[in-house]
Amino acid sequence: MAPRKRSSRGISFIFCCFRSSDHPEITYRLRNDSSFALQTMEPALPMPPVEELDVMFTELVDELDLTDKHREAMFALPAEKKWQIYCSKKKDQEENKGATSWPEFYIDQLNSMAARKSLIALEKEDEDERNKTIESLKTALRTKPMRQFPSVSWLYLCGHGSGFEFVTRFIDLDGLSCILNFLKSMDYETAESRIHTSLIGCIKALMNNSLGRAHVLAHSESINVIAQSLSTENIKTKVAVLEIMGAVCLVPGGHKKVLEAMLHYQKYASERTRFQTLINDLDKSTGRYRDEVSLKTAIMSFINAVLSQGAGVESLDFRLHLRYEFLMLGIQPVIDKLREHENSTLDRHLDFFEMLRNEDELEFAKRFELVHIDTKSATQMFELTRKRLTHTEAYPHFMSILHHCLQMPYKRSGNTVQYWLLLDRIVQQIVIQSDKGQDPDATPLENFNIKNVVRMLVNENEVKQWKEQAEKMRKEHTELQQKLEKKERECDAKAQEKEEMMQTLNKMKEKLEKESSEHKQVKQQVADLTAQLHEMSRRAICAAGPGGPPLPPGAPAPLGLALKKKSIPQPTNALKSFNWSKLPENKLAGTVWTDIDDAKVFKILDLEDLERTFSAYQRQQKEDAIDDTLSSRHKVKELSVIDGRRAQNCNILLSRLKLSNEEIKRAILTMDEQEDLPKDMLEQLLKFVPEKGDIDLLEEHKHELDRMAKADRFLFEMSRINHYQQRLQSLYFKKKFAERVAEVKPKGVMSHTFLLSAIRAGSKAVLQSSSLQQLLEVVLAFGNYMNKGQRGNAFGFKISSLNKIADTKSSIDKNITLLHYLITIVEKKYPKVLRLHEELRDIPQAAKVNMTELEKEINTLRSGLRAVETELDFQKSQVQQTGDKFVSVVSQFITLASFSFSDVEDLLMEAKELFSKAVKHFGEDTDKIQPDEFFGIFDQFLQAVTEAKQENENMRRRKEEEERRARMEAQLKEQRERERKARKAKESGEEGGEFDDLVSALRSGEVFD
Repeated sequence: MAPRKRSSRGISFIFCCFRSSDHPEITYRLRNDSSFALQTMEPALPMPPVEELDVMFTELVDELDLTDKHREAMFALPAEKKWQIYCSKKKDQEENKGATSWPEFYIDQLNSMAARKSLIALEKEDEDERNKTIESLKTALRTKPMRQFPSVSWLYLCGHGSGFEFVTRFIDLDGLSCILNFLKSMDYETAESRIHTSLIGCIKALMNNSLGRAHVLAHSESINVIAQSLSTENIKTKVAVLEIMGAVCLVPGGHKKVLEAMLHYQKYASERTRFQTLINDLDKSTGRYRDEVSLKTAIMSFINAVLSQGAGVESLDFRLHLRYEFLMLGIQPVIDKLREHENSTLDRHLDFFEMLRNEDELEFAKRFELVHIDTKSATQMFELTRKRLTHTEAYPHFMSILHHCLQMPYKRSGNTVQYWLLLDRIVQQIVIQSDKGQDPDATPLENFNIKNVVRMLVNENEVKQWKEQAEKMRKEHTELQQKLEKKERECDAKAQEKEEMMQTLNKMKEKLEKESSEHKQVKQQVADLTAQLHEMSRRAICAAGPGGPPLPPGAPAPLGLALKKKSIPQPTNALKSFNWSKLPENKLAGTVWTDIDDAKVFKILDLEDLERTFSAYQRQQKEDAIDDTLSSRHKVKELSVIDGRRAQNCNILLSRLKLSNEEIKRAILTMDEQEDLPKDMLEQLLKFVPEKGDIDLLEEHKHELDRMAKADRFLFEMSRINHYQQRLQSLYFKKKFAERVAEVKPKGVMSHTFLLSAIRAGSKAVLQSSSLQQLLEVVLAFGNYMNKGQRGNAFGFKISSLNKIADTKSSIDKNITLLHYLITIVEKKYPKVLRLHEELRDIPQAAKVNMTELEKEINTLRSGLRAVETELDFQKSQVQQTGDKFVSVVSQFITLASFSFSDVEDLLMEAKELFSKAVKHFGEDTDKIQPDEFFGIFDQFLQAVTEAKQENENMRRRKEEEERRARMEAQLKEQRERERKARKAKESGEEGGEFDDLVSALRSGEVFD
């Protein structure tokens, strides 16, 4: 069947065919069976060529608005019958037309309707008649445009040219103002009726040719009045308005008018900010899928037109400025929700919005040599601005702005918000204003007189009244709050006192019962042992007789087999070292390391990937990929075996020192007689004294001295100086002697009972955690594989080494550390280890405990109790005065307090025993490590694991987002190219109907290709 799309060539010129008085008498009737009954007669006019007839008949069928089935039947008719039907229909239209052929008729009707403010009293027939009149005007404006037709001879044959004059005469008679006045004067009922939709359709039809479109755009308030129609709840009206305004954005000079119209609508609809109604409608559900998708598609097409057209075609800053308005209104979560509709046309507009946003944000970030800028982070935006202006002439002005911002009032009342609003609008206008002083957006400020603007934004008297009322209510609230808090404290104190007394009494009762039971058991055990002793003595006497001396005691059992050297796979190339501290073999007995076997871990690990990721041969990365390709052919790979972070810090120090290794060596040997080494540099050099492990690693590669990295070579050459560390310390002491100062600040003390419980819980956690044991096994395997010589072949390591895992960085990507890699392996191969945080949830509290301060506090309590007991004994020996209750009250207190304190002492003993067991479990020295240090190691490690997991997740998401974005952009570009080619092939070059075509392209999203 023929397509439903309206032909670009109108049918209005056919009206001329029926100006003769001799009209054909043709009737037709469309039955349900799609058959036709036509009266046999010949039309008065000759039938036009088949091509012209098809065009005219298609427009006639479109006007009838038939179903698809009936349309097929109509188009299946022979050409002669099509011509009969066409002539019959046009004859009826000519007979009923009369005065409706002239614009004056419609203008009079519009003025009459506008004069009648309300449609409430209208009968349905009257309302339908009015709507029919407006629809007729819309048809006349649409079907009588000024076009060039392919068959001019037909026009002369018909003898009618008035159709060409209709639009021009309608414009000359100011018909547009009549429509706009009607729109402005409508009441609520009219605004929600079909008449409103038809009026918007009239404007759309008028804009469907160049003259009418120019007239609408030239009108001072046409776009503003059209925008006011967004306040209706009629979805069809809203869609029509949005399509007009979106298409106007594409017309030269129309984009700014649309923005001004939206600013006008903000005041008209009392919006808090511009575009608020659009975002609300975008998020709101209408209940009907078809209407809802139609409205949301129209809104998104309008938003995309606003962002991408006008000044947005060339100006990135303008697009960022406008998009930020929508983002501040919350459009992004709404867009995410719109994906659920699964509508291809709507998704196309959503894809364009996100693609354009991603491209703009990436281009904007490139200004600062970044990949992404978090516009939600005030800290990042400030730092970028500061770095950009540092060492420029603008920096003092930037500092002045910040200084005066600090001086601005920060009270919640008064004009504070308006001050910041004024500053915001000024900056906006500065950013988007062109070099010629033109504002592509509606200018937010009429002038820059701050007093006048602030006076317009706020009513000082009203603010003063609200401020006084708020202050009065605040005082009343404060007084009531204080009274309430006082009563709550009293109730809490009484309740706590009662609860503590009951708990103490219950504990005393339980302890008494427990001690009584234990006493009975011990007494029974003594009796049983005494009886057994008598029985054994009796048997020994009876069994005594002649015989040889007793056998000598057997030889002691062997202490244990010597630890065998481990069979550890060897890497093919040197690897980055894991700077751990091996646990001496004589401290392994009784520790967790006796239950750990890292040999089975090697069977699971991808050793080739580990070797590739942490190779000691670093890749030199350059910003210029071409230079990197050319230079890498001649650049020798650097060898670095020192811990990555330590090497980086050492390089920073050497760059600040600006001395060669030979010059540093000479200064050390001569005790710096030339004053080459400042005091602060000496202090830093002490942090980079070669350790034994470093020396062993460097000695293994001393034959590759020329390939060593800068930091590695420095440490190697310094290790050759006899007593280098002692010399350096002596030199530093000599220079720093007069300035050495030390001070210690005491730390705050928490509840001793809580701290003791934290130690107990933390000790149990590390002793019982299976996840921790499995993790240690994997880390041990990593270290043995990566470390050579004396640093390798370890059976265990000090737990402090856990926090050095992150110091080893990948040679492939400097952002990846051994800790990131470890977490990735654990997630894939050992998922149970992910329970580590749950099993060690008590560690953070235990890490806060300072045992020395805790014992000091407990001793203070003990001394205080003794002092009270001494005073009580003294008072008992004195004569009691009347009303003196010291002895009775304090006696009761001493009884309860002594019992409570004994619990604290028991808890302290238990906590120390558990802590000692936990420390020995990991091969540490109980005399050299305190709870805050011991548990602090685990706490720091857990925090590092959490951060590394999040960083891994962020890297994964960024990678997926980049891949998704690349796929989407490739698909969109391919689709746009296909559609562009198809559209180019269909271009006809005709002027007529271009505004409808523009709206159609906007609705489908083709205009953004």
